[in-house]
Amino acid sequence: MVPLTGAASRESLAAAIRALDQLIDRAQAADLGKVADELFSVTGLLDHEHGLRRVLADPATEPDRRQALLERMLGDRLDPRTLELLRLLVRSRWSAPRDLADAVEALGQRAALAVAERGGMLDEVEDELFRFGRILAAEPRLRLLLEDRTTPAERRVELLDRLVGRRVNPATRRLLEQAVRSPRGRTLDRAVVELVELAAARRERYVAYVTAPGPLSDQQERRLTAALRRVYGRQVSLQVAVEPELLGGLVVRVNDEVIDGSVASRLAELRQRLAG
Repeated sequence: MVPLTGAASRESLAAAIRALDQLIDRAQAADLGKVADELFSVTGLLDHEHGLRRVLADPATEPDRRQALLERMLGDRLDPRTLELLRLLVRSRWSAPRDLADAVEALGQRAALAVAERGGMLDEVEDELFRFGRILAAEPRLRLLLEDRTTPAERRVELLDRLVGRRVNPATRRLLEQAVRSPRGRTLDRAVVELVELAAARRERYVAYVTAPGPLSDQQERRLTAALRRVYGRQVSLQVAVEPELLGGLVVRVNDEVIDGSVASRLAELRQRLAG
């Protein structure tokens, strides 16, 4: 999700997430899936109908009037649980109209991940999202096809289905469809990275993106995980990509910090020094 633009928006989103967490505690998984789908549909509506988005986020309009407009337009189309979350959102203060749409999408993402969490599949979803991101990195033409806004959204989703179909967890499929259908100013690979990190954050973990010249053994993964946990003071989820051109060593990225211990990097540095 694009960072919200001001303190008012961040506070409003935090309150909405607390309300969603209460819903997650008491709702069935199927109900949460329906809420996620409806929130994603409303995100698309707000992205398309700029005038509606401005009115629903306008601090000069009374909250009761904003809520009445929401209910008049969508009240009979939505699950009561979805509508209750949206009532809270439109009654809140937003620093910019786009922040309202961002917040609706953020709640949809969290509801989708909660479905996987309820089924004990959150690890699986995180791994599937990461692997899909690696496919995009290896196939730039595919990424461009999935991002092409001149192609109708339904055709882009059909292409996604041919790629993943029923081979991934339904929560993974739901999240990827939203990213493909509504890029919202992001590249698809960036959107997938955000989803991976959101899944890890739900388990109170950091994601460590590891690039290695070959697959890591279970023992190597355990040792690296333990070392990173000591460094960052938090559980760490490893996502490993194999790139033989590294020759040896590892490159590890956690948040914006990169630890580059690869042989290729050291050789490049040596060549640079010799050239100087």
